Amino acid sequence: MGVIVVFLPLIFFSNEIYEFASSPLQALMPENSSMIATQVASPFLSPLKLTFYLSLMISLPYFFSEMWRFIAPGLYKTEKRFALGLTLSSILLFYLGILFAYFLVFPLVFGFFTSVTPEGVKVMTDISSYLDFILTIFLAFAIAFEIPVLIFLLNWTGITSPESLARKRPYVIVSCFILGMLLTPPDVISQTLLAIPAWFLFEVGLFLSRIFIKNGSETEEQETD
Repeated sequence: MGVIVVFLPLIFFSNEIYEFASSPLQALMPENSSMIATQVASPFLSPLKLTFYLSLMISLPYFFSEMWRFIAPGLYKTEKRFALGLTLSSILLFYLGILFAYFLVFPLVFGFFTSVTPEGVKVMTDISSYLDFILTIFLAFAIAFEIPVLIFLLNWTGITSPESLARKRPYVIVSCFILGMLLTPPDVISQTLLAIPAWFLFEVGLFLSRIFIKNGSETEEQETD
């Protein structure tokens, strides 16, 4: 329901939304180059599809708030504090991942691709292919930016510990690059731009786990006493 409420008014701005999403590429395209539509319905469906996914992203806080209303009554006071913080952090990190991709990754990736175009070849990207590309990048970075929350949850639930994860750091770094290969399009730049922040976010999650879980345990013991 929340998605529909957001989607319906945004339909009227679907072309403007697509223009904004494609501006990182269009700003770097050579002179006399433009985006093209190779399918009959693409000029209509591609902006509409992007608008729908944007509506999903905007509706994310609503989904989390509904989930929170469902699980909050069954939590203890300390658990509520942690769960609320994790929920808000998840939303914030999701949006930060998308912004990171749009403002940093797109200019670097598109700048590289357009700069290595062979002589005599015109850059004329299909709007459907471009949409699939940016949605893949958005999803990859939105997921990757949730790593601190995942690390915190693994430590908070006792599945692992900060010390254990720290000892596995070399394997984590390799996993970050594998994650980059799996989640991004098959180019080295996108993969590297995902792997390095993923590693950094792992370290952030590790650092926060060491601080907050220790403090949370001490607070819980005091409340029990």
